[in-house]
Amino acid sequence: MAPVPYVSSEFVLDEKLLARLPADFRDQAEQFRHLGAYVSKLPIDDIGIPEYMGFVSRGSDTQKKRNLLYPVGGGVFIHVVHDPEDTRDYYLAVEPSLAPGVEEIVNDIDVQLMDYIDELRSADGAEGRLDVILNAVDEICGRANWSSKKVSKAIDLTDDQFQAIKYLMRREKAGMGVMDPLVEDPYIEDISCSGVGPLYIEHKVFGGLKANIEFSDSEELDQYVIQLSEKIGRPVTIREPIVDATLPDGSRINIVYGGDVSRRGSNFTIRKFSATPLSILDLIKFGTLTYEMAAYISLMLSEGMNTFVSGETASGKTTLLNAISTFIPPNAKIVSIEDTPELQVPHQNWIREVVRGGGENSASITMFDLLVAALRQRPEEIIIGEIRGAEGAIAFQAMQTGHACMATFHAASVEKLIQRLTGNPINVPKTYIDNLNMVVIMSAVRLPDGSPGRRCLSISEIIEYDPESNSFGFIEVFKWNPATDEFEFPGYMNTYLLEQVVASRRGLPPDEYRNIYGELERRTEVLKRLSERDTTNFYELHNVLAQANREGLF
Repeated sequence: MAPVPYVSSEFVLDEKLLARLPADFRDQAEQFRHLGAYVSKLPIDDIGIPEYMGFVSRGSDTQKKRNLLYPVGGGVFIHVVHDPEDTRDYYLAVEPSLAPGVEEIVNDIDVQLMDYIDELRSADGAEGRLDVILNAVDEICGRANWSSKKVSKAIDLTDDQFQAIKYLMRREKAGMGVMDPLVEDPYIEDISCSGVGPLYIEHKVFGGLKANIEFSDSEELDQYVIQLSEKIGRPVTIREPIVDATLPDGSRINIVYGGDVSRRGSNFTIRKFSATPLSILDLIKFGTLTYEMAAYISLMLSEGMNTFVSGETASGKTTLLNAISTFIPPNAKIVSIEDTPELQVPHQNWIREVVRGGGENSASITMFDLLVAALRQRPEEIIIGEIRGAEGAIAFQAMQTGHACMATFHAASVEKLIQRLTGNPINVPKTYIDNLNMVVIMSAVRLPDGSPGRRCLSISEIIEYDPESNSFGFIEVFKWNPATDEFEFPGYMNTYLLEQVVASRRGLPPDEYRNIYGELERRTEVLKRLSERDTTNFYELHNVLAQANREGLF
């Protein structure tokens, strides 16, 4: 059980304790009384006063025994606190709290909302329905600036109770219910429910944590999973117990319902994605790769080199693929094909196609179908969210006919990537493999200081297939040194594609092919200067690079 209490009684504020808080923390505790009440109930003698952070960053995880608190908006705060008995610390959502009797009041309001059924039916979308509900709550609680014929006697509430009810209505009617604080937290990457018990999360800054939100029994969990699936428009049933879908914010969700296919019963996983993707300069700041590696990738993509970003699960493949899409020429026509929509390509001429599952009244549309259709749309770049099956062979046929392709792939090395591509069920002919030009290997790693991170393990050029020896030739251009957490450039003055293909396409005569390394250095400096100017926002960076491309500067 968490060592800190969740506020569920009258808001009692310890004025002496609040006076000891730093000014910014005290201001928040006074503005949001549920936060002040929460802090007042903490065992300060045991854990100390939490450190308040207006926002968290990669450098915020400095405490040996974590005890910090940060806001996520809407009056919700997150308290991360050390658990001496577990490897995962606590992630505690501090929400506008339930004062005594609020549960009964909410039930009463739900009943009275039936009087507003006509307004709810005529409301425009989810936001319109929420506006109707919140206006109805104002009327029912006597807080409206207008009179209502539907309410004979308003419910008398304290300000704390009223704010708690408004929050609950937003959370339950338009949000994700008890899981809403986690979904709204921009610092969370993954949310996992493995069955009855607490939710587990992967935090961008603090790693693995366990939440104070849990399901006490399978019936409660099943009911929540059913409601969740209905909210996203993909209801689970005993007949169809598995659902893959996308939340309104672009996050991916997988739901497994019931005990027939899962020994521990219903479970779900949410992989969150930011509204604004990480840019390549963000990834460089995180140490994922270097400016020089990014400049190399930009040169390759500017000349239409076919690229796979490969690695194991949660290695950062899609994040990197999305980040390097800013290097695709700005006027290119792009078609992306995905199982679930994750990519956020910044180009204007972008066609986004998504797989559709079959239903009673519709046929399924597969990755294979979409890729075949994409070839008829004359794209200059095809981006495939993930190659897993027969669509891989079509992708290589597309490369063979001159279409530039990018994709993610599940393989931990170039050798394993080739093995998977040439085996079942993908079955790409070995003689086609050298149509793939560049392979970037990503991985989740343990850094020399013991902290977790994501690193680009290598960037390799695929050269050729030798039928006599039945082997493939490739050059490792960049590689990561795990002992020093530094990147090496063994391909310097020793690449094939950069010198023989990219240099040629850029108009260099054969005796000047190696001058391409001068362009590589120039692009490296451009990216460094953009980072120094703090031009790191994904869309802003794309606009700057597009302008530089038009002027022949990048």
